[in-house]
Amino acid sequence: MGITVIGLFVAARPEPGWSHSKGIYATQAEAKIRAQQIGCTTVHQNNGKWMPCADERELHTQLRKQ
Repeated sequence: MGITVIGLFVAARPEPGWSHSKGIYATQAEAKIRAQQIGCTTVHQNNGKWMPCADERELHTQLRKQ
């Protein structure tokens, strides 16, 4: 039962970036928050979703610094 409850909690309130290891967000605002956290100043769209940094190359560069 504990696993089911945790699974439902995660599904109901996912943390930003859990949907994809690179950090794909549903909104531009979420991506901007993550961008600031990792040292980027912009965001970009990817297949209708939002990602931190100007592009994936910059995103991966910043993530490697973490």
